[in-house]
Amino acid sequence: MKFLNFGSLNLDIVYKVPHIVAPGETVSSYDITVAPGGKGLNQSVALSRAGGNVYHAGMIGEDGGLLIDVCNENNINSKYIIVKKEKTGNALIQVSDAGENSIVLFGGANKTNTKNFVDSVLSDFGENDVILLQNEINLVDYIIERAYEKKMKIVLNPSPFNKELSACDFNKVSLFFINEVEGEQITGKKSPDEILKEMNVLYPESAKVLTLGKQGCIFSKGDKVFKCGIYPIPVVDTTAAGDTFTGYFCYLYFEKKLPVQEVLDTATKASALAVSRKSAVPSIPVMKEVLLLK
Repeated sequence: MKFLNFGSLNLDIVYKVPHIVAPGETVSSYDITVAPGGKGLNQSVALSRAGGNVYHAGMIGEDGGLLIDVCNENNINSKYIIVKKEKTGNALIQVSDAGENSIVLFGGANKTNTKNFVDSVLSDFGENDVILLQNEINLVDYIIERAYEKKMKIVLNPSPFNKELSACDFNKVSLFFINEVEGEQITGKKSPDEILKEMNVLYPESAKVLTLGKQGCIFSKGDKVFKCGIYPIPVVDTTAAGDTFTGYFCYLYFEKKLPVQEVLDTATKASALAVSRKSAVPSIPVMKEVLLLK
């Protein structure tokens, strides 16, 4: 099984601040770092560190060589990463003393995918493979259509949620990863139970994972429901927590085919370790570390 992540590649500029800045407020940052990131790259690294055979497709600028290095260092096949004249995607991230974050995205090269490029990449994948998508790139709707034609398993994290997603046929998604905000945006419902109930009505063939922050997460597919709480680890930086969870879940669910409860538990442990460390990619644990967490 091959995992294709058709996703974003960003250079993260991370500011450490006492608290997330409010409108009209100026705060002083006492630390700044530039690190590899992007929901796509983060998920690829998590998938690979979990044990998956990962390929990443996407666009970077001439200033993004670091991102290809990260792929190569993490055994991620980078043959489908193209260098463009546009600037590499960028994320300006505030991380507070409480570990909370606030993110401003600049799409840059991530938004320059073409249909010809999509077709070329997908020609190397088929029905035994899994494709991961987020909404930090363009042509997500087209990628879903073409991947579905090839009978790939389609995983979607609809973040950031915006009007461009209205062009996507969510009925073709195999597995959703959503939080409460995205769940409400899709369904119009507020409570976790109502969100999942409506998601099952709208997209009965897909599996759903709803992440609830400190309240853990819920898996739902048809009449099957599984829940998992969090592991109480001191929070340093939550930036890559969800992406770590996604990567680990996908590997254990699709390739290892473990029981859902075990998949949730292990992915939650991986996410817990990620929030206990600084930055995005550097915070993502390897499987050996995850299995040691009790």
